Amino acid sequence: MTSQSAATLRSRYVKQAASDLEENRRRQQELAERLTVLKQEEALLVDILSLAERYEGFADPSRLPEQLQEEPVVAKAKRTPAGAAARRPAPARTAPAGGTAKTGAKGKSRRPLLGDLLADLLGNHEKPCPAKELRAELMAQYPDRNPTPQVVRNTLESLVAKGRIRRHKQQRAVMYTLVKPGTANNAT
Repeated sequence: MTSQSAATLRSRYVKQAASDLEENRRRQQELAERLTVLKQEEALLVDILSLAERYEGFADPSRLPEQLQEEPVVAKAKRTPAGAAARRPAPARTAPAGGTAKTGAKGKSRRPLLGDLLADLLGNHEKPCPAKELRAELMAQYPDRNPTPQVVRNTLESLVAKGRIRRHKQQRAVMYTLVKPGTANNAT
C-alpha cells in the first residue's frame, strides 16, 4: 500500500468517525429531550393519581367526576408500601342519607357496576371467555358503556380476587368463567 492510498484511507476513516460522532451527539440530544418530556408526563400522572386517591374516599357519588362514578376503583393495596397507609390519614367515610336511595346529583338512578355487568355476561357462557369478547358483548348490550380493554381486564381480575369468577390460562390467553354457587373456588 502506498503512502498516498494510506492517507486517503485515513482521511475516509476520519470523516466517517466525525460523521458518526455528530450523529451520536444528535441522537443524545433527541433522547435528552424525550427524557424531559417523559419526566413531565410522569409528574402529570402522579398528580392525577393523587387526585384520584382523594376522590376515592367520598361516599356521595354526586361529588365524583363522571368517569369515576361509572368505573370501579381497583384496590391499590398491592401497590402501596406497608408504611404508606399509616402516614396518610384515612378519608372520612359517611353513610349516605336516606340509606337505600341510590340516586346521583340529577336524580337519575345509578348505573349497575361494571363488575356486575361482566359477571352477568359470563353467566351466559358455558365455556371460558376472553376479556376482549366480554368487552365486545358489553358494548353491544350497553352502548352507553365504553370501558377501555384495560379497565375490563382490571375489573375481571378484581372479580377473580373476590372469588366471583375464575381465571383460566390457555397458553398465552387468559379466559374467565363465572363461579357457580356451591362450587370450589380454585383459580388457576
